Formats: sequence, C-alpha cells, structure tokens
Amino acid sequence: MDKITMKCPIQAVTRGSKHHWFGYYEKTPWDLTGRYMLGLEADFCERLPEAGETSTVGMIDLQDGNRFIPLAETRAWNMQQGCMLQWLPSEPDRKVIYNDHDGEKFVSMILDVFSGEKRVLPRPVYAVSRDGSFALSLNFARLRKWRPVTGYAGGRDPLAEAFCPEEDGIFRMDLRTGEHRQIVSFSQLREYEPRESMGIAEHWVEHLVINPDDSRFFFMHRWRVGEGDSNFWTSRLLTANVDGSELFTVTDHDRATHMDWRDSAHILVWANRDGMGEHYFVMKDRADERRMFCGEMLKHDGHCSFSPDGRWVMMDEKDSEVKGKRVLLVRLADEQVFDIGSFRSMPQLKGDIRCDLHPRWSRDGRQVCIDSSHEDSRQIYVIDVSAITGV
Repeated sequence: MDKITMKCPIQAVTRGSKHHWFGYYEKTPWDLTGRYMLGLEADFCERLPEAGETSTVGMIDLQDGNRFIPLAETRAWNMQQGCMLQWLPSEPDRKVIYNDHDGEKFVSMILDVFSGEKRVLPRPVYAVSRDGSFALSLNFARLRKWRPVTGYAGGRDPLAEAFCPEEDGIFRMDLRTGEHRQIVSFSQLREYEPRESMGIAEHWVEHLVINPDDSRFFFMHRWRVGEGDSNFWTSRLLTANVDGSELFTVTDHDRATHMDWRDSAHILVWANRDGMGEHYFVMKDRADERRMFCGEMLKHDGHCSFSPDGRWVMMDEKDSEVKGKRVLLVRLADEQVFDIGSFRSMPQLKGDIRCDLHPRWSRDGRQVCIDSSHEDSRQIYVIDVSAITGV
C-alpha cells in the first residue's frame, strides 16, 4: 500500500520577531472550547536557556486575530518540551499547569488564565493524570546534567555526582494538596532485571506518560557508560502502576525512543526488536505480545500520538530532501499512510536546540499543530486535517 499525499490548509498562529513553540507531543495546546491555544515566547531559539533566563507563558486567541496573550513567566524551560505547559485536565476551560523556579527549587504552578489566581506546588510536573488529580515528577536538574535537551538550567542537585542514587527517581504528587512521595528509585531500576552495563553507569528517566485510565504509566529508563568518544547510552521502556508497583519491561533491546498509549493496555513504540531492526511496534503492557506496525511504510523514528477518537495515529518523520521533517497520518483500520507535508528546519537548529515538529491533535481531531522553523523562526502552525480524518 503506497502513501497518499494530501495538501492540507496550514496557518501560522504566531508571528513576529520573537520565537514561539508549545513543547512536546503527547498533550494538546487547545483549551476545552477550542478558542485558545497555549504557547511559549522567547527572544532566542539558537541556544539552550541559562539559569535565570525566562520565557513567557501565553495563550493564543484564535478568535481575535491569533493574538498572543502573555500570562506569566517561567525560569524552568527548554526548547524541546517547553515547561510542560498544559491545560489542567480537571478544569481545561480556564486553568493551566506549568513548571517554574521559585528562586530555590523547581516547582509547578496552577494558573487561572482569566482571574490570574496562582497556586504553587512543591515539585515540577512531568506527566499529569487524565483526571487532573495527580502528577508524576522527576529531577529536572539531573536531566540538565545527563540529558540537557530535556532538563532545566538553574537547579541545585545535591545528588548530582551520584550515578544511581536511592533518594532520587520518580515521584508522585497530589495536585490538590501538593503532598508527594518517591515511588521509584534509580537504585531500584538498576537492580530490576539488571544488565551488566548498568553497574557502573549514570542513570536517569524520561518520557513519563500516564495511560488513559490513570492506572499505569510508561517511562524510559536510560543509562550512560563511558566518556568522550566511547560515551554511549542505552534505553529500555518500562511500565508501572501509578504507585510505582508492578514494574514491567515492555522492550529492552538497546533502543527505544518515542511512544504513545493506544489504549490503557497497548503502546505504540519505535524500537529495535527481535533482530528485525528499528520499526514501529504495538506492544502489550504486562504481556509478551507485539506486532510490527505499518511494516516498511514508516522508515524513521518520530513523535507519535493517537487521535482523540482512537482511529488515527500521527507522527513526524525525517525528510532528507528538505533537510527537515514531514507529518504523517495513519488510519488504524487499514494502516493507510497519508503524507500531509514536509517542513525544512533552520540549519543552525541542531542537537539540543533542534526544532522537532512534535505534531499534536486538537480535541476534536479536525486539526493538528506543529512547532516549525521552516520560515526562519520557531513558530506554531495549525494544519486542518478534517478532509482526511472526516470528523
């Protein structure tokens, strides 16, 4: 089955001398009404932010000429994932949650975008439950050291020199009370189904996402061995209950990158498996079941996410011809692939400051938005895909 190329209407919803982006791909920037979209604004995009530098948290009024409305500033951000800015699932028509630095430590803020009322929570968030009652948290200062692309500058980490500390790992925080506790430790991960390379390695975790029924979450356990030219890191995809119990290895064949929950029991993941090379696989949580997805039609790793109605999956994919990435939609019923456009990247945006598209769904499945630099600044664009998705 060949790919179908479709031209879809696209609109820039941010412009100007400043740069705008939303962040990662597993959450939507649209509010419940569809009128407002969230985004960040900064004066630069060609380097990582340093300690104390701010970006502006704002929302775009799609019914008022795409006017960017500043809401707050944050000192906990990066170019890939932003500040974990998102609508609070329990009040998605008026409240947002995002990460910040209070002068001593990283925290999270809940903000009413209309009244300006703020509430400070004692830990930053990484993943927020679908019902908005709790969040999973980790140490963003540790990420800045071991994985700068997803970490924040300006944090103090007393365990920075520890390769695999017992006192650090994954935390759970109640979003109503701020109460929090550690649920997974790095030393626990090193001892769980250990590999020889873990013993002398630097450990961290990334890409925490809670499943649709808020019962379990997946995360990437990563560890790095060696220095200089011999430095490399390895990844495995694990799941656990939201209290940290019942760890399970979804895939552990050295490489796994981006993934999303198809439902509360299945995960779509780009991984190296069973000597077949790297492909998309649908894998079942807590079971030794998997199948290749789309065969050879999808040839490159990308940021994948499922549509709100569960009938489509979307991802970006490397496009060597334009030296950037393309956006693809896949209909799950027959795995038909639709190519809806390619976007070049500013050549200076590489490595930790790259501008991945990170395509994200609107709540009604009629639109997607991307962060792109194809017009020589980092901006947010909306693509109308309703002619394909039919919703």
